[in-house]
Amino acid sequence: MTERIDRPRYDTALGAATPETITLLGHDLAEDVMGKVGFGELAFWLAAQRRPTPGETRVFEAVLAALADHGFTPTAIVTRLTYLSAPDSVQGALAAGLLGGGSRFLGVTEDNGRFLHEVLASLPGPPPSGEDGWDDLALATVRARREAGRFVPGLGHHVHKHGDPRTPRLMAIATEEGLFGPHLSLFAAIGRVHPRVLGRTLPLNGAGVCGAALADLGLPLELLRGFALLARTAGLIGQLAEELRHPVANDIFLSVDLNNRSVPPDPYPADDVTGGPHG
Repeated sequence: MTERIDRPRYDTALGAATPETITLLGHDLAEDVMGKVGFGELAFWLAAQRRPTPGETRVFEAVLAALADHGFTPTAIVTRLTYLSAPDSVQGALAAGLLGGGSRFLGVTEDNGRFLHEVLASLPGPPPSGEDGWDDLALATVRARREAGRFVPGLGHHVHKHGDPRTPRLMAIATEEGLFGPHLSLFAAIGRVHPRVLGRTLPLNGAGVCGAALADLGLPLELLRGFALLARTAGLIGQLAEELRHPVANDIFLSVDLNNRSVPPDPYPADDVTGGPHG
């Protein structure tokens, strides 16, 4: 008699399949999800393990729209150039662009969400209840960052120097849906008070406000950059679609290749092995 060996079991609330059915989040994929649940709603549901309300879906999808594309950013350029080099690898071109989502582009969404959450979590009591209270907290927060020699995530933009149009719009949508929570409240207050500390006015950027909105939705802080990358994936597909119709990657490549010039090597000093401020 053959001895029975117990097999390991891997529980999941996500996708599972039998020869007859596919379930997703406890629902029949074909009958209950396809054609009935929008992709934005599904993405939220998968991450939060709960179905979002219509208002949450609206705010979440507004975030995805805000982060989908922002022109010829490094993520878009590298996607087009990678496709030029390897047109047989769409996945490689998309991956190349997504790998560029970091502290300067897209990653600010996660950085700001975490930053605001840390400030709120450090409070000895409940968060402020009025604008004056939020301003006091924001003032102390910006001063602390300034004294530590650190930037405030989500503050400033290389193009929208006088105001990022995405920021007031997303704040308005969150307000309309009753989802303007403590993270957005603190971020808005930072926008009001930071000139008193920095001596100049900087815009609250779109990536930063998206991080605040996602944190107010209660989504995992560890996944905030993932949502930014989810949004940018759609944008990069659009970049590739446009590259197929109106290619520019070869012009970008030739612009560098035909205009470079040879110069003597400039080695880093012996005590500078980091490569300077960019690491």
